[in-house]
Amino acid sequence: MEAKKVAFYTLGCKLNFSETSTIARSFENEGFERVEFSEKADIYVINTCSVTENADKRFKTIVKQAQKANENAFLIAVGCYAQLKPEELAAVDGVDLVLGATEKFKITDYLNDLTKNDHGEVHSCEINEADFYVGSYSIGDRTRAFLKVQDGCDYKCTYCTIPLARGISRSDKLENVLNNAAEISEKGIKEIVLTGVNIGDYGKGEFGNKKHEHTFLDLVKALDEVDGIERLRISSIEPNLLKNETIDFVSVSRTFVPHFHIPLQSGSDEILKLMRRRYMSDLYVDRVSRIREVMPNACIGVDVIVGFPGETDEHFLETYNFLNDLDISYLHVFTYSERDNTPAADMEGVVPLKIRKKRSKMLRGLSAKKRRAFYESQIGNTVTVLFEGENKEGYIHGFTENYVKVKAPWNPNKVNTLQRIKLTEIGEDGLVRFEEVPEAVAV
Repeated sequence: MEAKKVAFYTLGCKLNFSETSTIARSFENEGFERVEFSEKADIYVINTCSVTENADKRFKTIVKQAQKANENAFLIAVGCYAQLKPEELAAVDGVDLVLGATEKFKITDYLNDLTKNDHGEVHSCEINEADFYVGSYSIGDRTRAFLKVQDGCDYKCTYCTIPLARGISRSDKLENVLNNAAEISEKGIKEIVLTGVNIGDYGKGEFGNKKHEHTFLDLVKALDEVDGIERLRISSIEPNLLKNETIDFVSVSRTFVPHFHIPLQSGSDEILKLMRRRYMSDLYVDRVSRIREVMPNACIGVDVIVGFPGETDEHFLETYNFLNDLDISYLHVFTYSERDNTPAADMEGVVPLKIRKKRSKMLRGLSAKKRRAFYESQIGNTVTVLFEGENKEGYIHGFTENYVKVKAPWNPNKVNTLQRIKLTEIGEDGLVRFEEVPEAVAV
């Protein structure tokens, strides 16, 4: 009997990608064959996101794509949006099953009957029941893997739905993380990216309670000793949880690369207070200064939200000037969008959409300027690049340890290799060209 086919589509963050991979492996263990989302499958699983309004809208488009490939396929929605608004997703034409935060990892238990439904069936919990931890990692491409170490969040930022969608902060056991990391390295994957909702909070909930047995620094130090891992990268980490000790350790680490992504959200202390962030702008300056002190060539990325309720032109210019003066490498700019059941949705001082978009455009322009300046500062440096597996119009791309993107003519022998190179110039496309260092040996 031919194996049933399943396809997956992931919206949102690295954490979602790691969880999709884990869910996919549970299907493969049940004898399903995984195929591309564009191919004909018996089941389509869409892992949803709720961070922006755009992610909500994209869900319906993706459902239509699946229906086009196979109008009789069984469609399942999981993820953050599925937890927050299960009935809304269940009502979308073609959706058969919606699974919330605790049910998504038991997805294969719900596959006894794949008969199409007139209305999607919902299995979701109260979010306070999402208090157990399920480890996961993604191995979607050969070069890097996303390793989940933490889930949920205890912060109460006024714009954010993540605590409502993912529950309380909880962590994987250190032993499990190290085992997963070793498993990944055995598959020949060269780079592991640590991911979670609030990874700096690692340790909390490791044993089903709030007791901290381990800290994020303990995790980083333990991972640095796992044999076979070439590179470890920290994904987004809150500035108040990125301690000097961690920065200093990364600067001398065997495997951790000099790349930090630190959410700022606003350069105005007034707006940070309205957002209920857990730091002020001066602490952020301290974090960046410390990184620059011990790792002058580090790449520092920043998340920023524009158009938050109450953000005046003066507040925005404060943010713009703050970022312009800061020695950072690039920005991820988010245009604020109202989310149901968040305090910010009821705040006064709503910023018109037109102004939000204008501010967003200004900061994206600043980001391009910052990235260019960072790349220029790296020209002449000898670094290590990890080449990726995709042939893009006759070129191979890769990232240096400090996240400079490089390109060269396609060479399949370079895929998933680490090579020493010297950065020489920035091309017209904004990517960096290089020359190979003769004594460099592909790892």
